[in-house]
Amino acid sequence: MSVHPPQSPLAAALAEGPLVLDGGMSNQLAAAGHDLSDGLWSARLLADRPEAIVQAHAAYYAAGAQVAITSSYQATFEGFARRGTGRAEAAALLRRSVELADRARRETAGDGSRWVAASVGPYGAMLADGSEYRGDYGLSVAELERFHRPRMEVLAEAGADVLALETVPDAREAEALLRALDGLGVPAWLSYSVAGERTRAGQPLAEAFALAAADDAVIAVGVNCCDPQDVEQAVALAVEATGKPVVVYPNSGETWNARTRAWEGSSRFDGHLVEGWVEAGARLVGGCCRVGPDAITAVAESLIQR
Repeated sequence: MSVHPPQSPLAAALAEGPLVLDGGMSNQLAAAGHDLSDGLWSARLLADRPEAIVQAHAAYYAAGAQVAITSSYQATFEGFARRGTGRAEAAALLRRSVELADRARRETAGDGSRWVAASVGPYGAMLADGSEYRGDYGLSVAELERFHRPRMEVLAEAGADVLALETVPDAREAEALLRALDGLGVPAWLSYSVAGERTRAGQPLAEAFALAAADDAVIAVGVNCCDPQDVEQAVALAVEATGKPVVVYPNSGETWNARTRAWEGSSRFDGHLVEGWVEAGARLVGGCCRVGPDAITAVAESLIQR
């Protein structure tokens, strides 16, 4: 199995207590007036408007986030190739995602340590059709490993503190990601997209978490981009299945309509819910889509008051 560096600073910090993650990158960019309607979503701005990404990261650091997740969720060699971007330039854009978050970290005032997590989105994110909320793409574990490994290598070499293997809808894709992680020399967290006690592809969540239980490179497991009401139950399952620190960053509770490319419903995210999540075992806590800096400030305040 993979082995992470024995002195991983982030792993050491998690042993000391909970840390605050940032919120949604896309909603922060959209709020600043940027058009994210094409297939690359926020990753397009890595080439077109890198300053906007720095500003988005800075807003979350200023709000109290201790960990920023890069804008590489939808950044893949295949996705960039569709826009005529060659592999060398695509690799440079992947590295830039880490550099921009690191720049925001250095330029934003604040006390204490901060970290950069390089986002590794699922195969379905590249398809840009909502597949990350379904999984089961009809690909083998080996095919998914071949898809993920090249960009994970680039992101690891770019100096990220941790790889965020996130919004994973299917335990088979998790298996592929863990295989691709092997030998990279950087820690990772594994976070599923879920509905209740199952992955989006329908597997029991406890079994999905258990895949990472013996992998020393995985420093946390959990859920993201799910309904806030699903979090506490998932935390308990993750703790029981792995004994590892748990990462949670749900969305607002609204639902993404892939056909209309719009969010529907009303927000149910409440920064004060985190007390129950942390009591259940969560150690990395933040928000995903439609969760902005104000909500992250509420999360940070809740953790401070504990």
